[in-house]
Amino acid sequence: MNRWKKKQAATVKPFKRPGLAGDTFGGRAGYFFARAVTNIRQNVFVNVVTIATITLALLIVALFLLVFVNLEGVAENWSERVQVTVYFDKELSAGEQSGLRDKILALPGASRVTYVSREEALKRFKERLRGQETILEGVGPEVLPTSFEITLKRASRDTQKVEGFVSALKRIPGIDEVQYGEEWVRRFNSFLNFMRLLGALLGGFLVVAVVFIVSNTIKLTIYARRDELDVMSLVGATRFFIKAPFLIEGLIQGVAGSLIAIVLLFGLYEGFLQNAGSFLTFNPVASGLGFLPLEYIFGLLLAGALLGFIGSLTSLKRFINV
Repeated sequence: MNRWKKKQAATVKPFKRPGLAGDTFGGRAGYFFARAVTNIRQNVFVNVVTIATITLALLIVALFLLVFVNLEGVAENWSERVQVTVYFDKELSAGEQSGLRDKILALPGASRVTYVSREEALKRFKERLRGQETILEGVGPEVLPTSFEITLKRASRDTQKVEGFVSALKRIPGIDEVQYGEEWVRRFNSFLNFMRLLGALLGGFLVVAVVFIVSNTIKLTIYARRDELDVMSLVGATRFFIKAPFLIEGLIQGVAGSLIAIVLLFGLYEGFLQNAGSFLTFNPVASGLGFLPLEYIFGLLLAGALLGFIGSLTSLKRFINV
């Protein structure tokens, strides 16, 4: 009898779940994507509201980025004017110019040193008083000082580094009078720091708002399909199998919102360029106004996808405990 049971047990094969059609990585990905699209079709209004909200939030961020990028360009041009000037009460010989120039360029932060003779200083003075040259009648170049104009590297144009550079400059023998427009440099850097802080605060607020909205949208979808999800859990569906369509749904919402935001931003940008002449006294194109660089556009697309994904993930962690 025992021998017969052993023979029967040897002939019985363990049960194996039959494979599903397309039960591969590509097949599962296709199923998850199709399921996500179906979820969106079944909850059109909720998803439209979510995509519109993501679009609005990213459009605000994109508008700020567009303004900030162009302000950075203007600031870069303005920062070229952040220069330190060393004045002398006499003309310097070629040897003196060369020696002082080498010492100045050896200081950290120095980019370019230009010597301005008395004749050149008088020429510049006359150009600034164009139309009023009669004021300078009888004035010779000997009344003006000679100078070194020192242009600083981009990384050395903030207030503290300029002050440090000037302190080191004054320690060079032969250099006494130094000017660099302290108040202008301070205001310029304060303005840039304020814009960066404002951008960080605005971006952080919008990120939290979008994650909250996407999360609540996914919650509504989960509530609508709660019974179906419970059945899937009871028949052995894994957590990933249940969650994947919702995560993809969040990605679709985020990418769609960011794409629409970029298209709307480009439309606003083109509309502004076409009508700027009617209310501006300068040509924005000639002044260097441009659209967002490609890296910022890709960054917005990635940000939209991440916001949608994080919003879905946050909701799923709270409401799908299978």
